[in-house]
Amino acid sequence: MREILERYIPERAVSPIFELIKANNVHLKIVNERKTRHGDYRRMPNGAQQITVNANLNEYRFLITLVHEIAHLIAFEKFGRQIKPHGHEWKFTFKELMLPFIRPDVFPSGLLPVIAQHFKNPKASSDTDARLSVALKTFDPKNDKNYIFEIPLGGIFRIYNGKTFKKGERKIKRYECLEVDTGKVYLFQPNAEVELLKN
Repeated sequence: MREILERYIPERAVSPIFELIKANNVHLKIVNERKTRHGDYRRMPNGAQQITVNANLNEYRFLITLVHEIAHLIAFEKFGRQIKPHGHEWKFTFKELMLPFIRPDVFPSGLLPVIAQHFKNPKASSDTDARLSVALKTFDPKNDKNYIFEIPLGGIFRIYNGKTFKKGERKIKRYECLEVDTGKVYLFQPNAEVELLKN
């Protein structure tokens, strides 16, 4: 397991994460990319604690995702199964677990202040924190995708399932975008990654 972790997370995080996995009897599965999630936790019918994390994540996003899922496991074990998945108990547990990793020998100095800010009140997904999502993306391999906030007003774009949209105005935190085929309006996070078709 330690050798596998070395391929996916920063070197200085390997030993403490290995100990966390061992102490909590986690069955870790590294899986192909899923568009809708980076990872998940479930307690199996036989009582095993299974965590899955997408193999395509960069080492910093992988680490945050893995700790996020371990926090679910520990929060449920400590506070009971009736708690909200991303409620106070989970946030407290996630912050407590992440604190030892928020250091310059684990995360690059440019990323540290963004991570520290995020963990004052962690969100259900790192993707809903646009600043953190964009900062983490700089460590991904280059691709031809754009963020919604980069696309000009009225620009046409396509999402992962092939549907096309026209970008509209920003409403508070999200952009209203019109699905070209149906005329339905959908809300998009500013940091949603899409393929620009035409300006």
